[in-house]
Amino acid sequence: MASDYNPPTGEIPVLYEDSDLLLVDKPAGLLSVPGKTEDLHDCLLHRLERAFPTARLVHRLDRDTSGVMVFALTPHAQRHLNLQFETRKTKKTYLARLQGRLQPATGEVDLPLIVDWPNRPRQMVCHETGKPSLTLWKVLKASDTETRVRLFPHTGRSHQLRVHTLALGHPILGDTLYAPETADQYPRMMLHAEELRVNHPESGKGMKFRAPPPF
Repeated sequence: MASDYNPPTGEIPVLYEDSDLLLVDKPAGLLSVPGKTEDLHDCLLHRLERAFPTARLVHRLDRDTSGVMVFALTPHAQRHLNLQFETRKTKKTYLARLQGRLQPATGEVDLPLIVDWPNRPRQMVCHETGKPSLTLWKVLKASDTETRVRLFPHTGRSHQLRVHTLALGHPILGDTLYAPETADQYPRMMLHAEELRVNHPESGKGMKFRAPPPF
């Protein structure tokens, strides 16, 4: 990752802010948090801290995934939001473009995942030691070469959507890690966090945030 990290420039779109929450639309190509080396220092968290010094991480999106991310602005909000993610109270919806025609129109992938240590950061399906992972899908549009689909992860494993769609035989287009043969044909990985639902850490009110897909 270090050799080809060239994050996008420009302002980060703010979707919502109050005294507790900050919702933004992360661009593809930008790390959520800094990497281990100096050339990977630039990231969404550091950029947001310039305008929102109290911003605190709650969850992550992969570098090449765009879309809705929530940050806490107080320690209490961070604890509350962390618990929502840990107990799966949040609702996440992703939009993706997959290779080939995915059938049937709806379905689920229930396959345990674990890091592929010799090839990390790749993840893999492992029925012996993998952690339970569940993804639901709904096809929006399909042709013989491509399927536009909504993905609904019920768990939040690393690379879950990327590995689950690969296991279906329909990897995400433009994914350099799991579908490298398609990477040259697309400007980015075709995966976008379209919607996030959380409960407000103070009022408890359910809130829905959306970012329109850029593809």
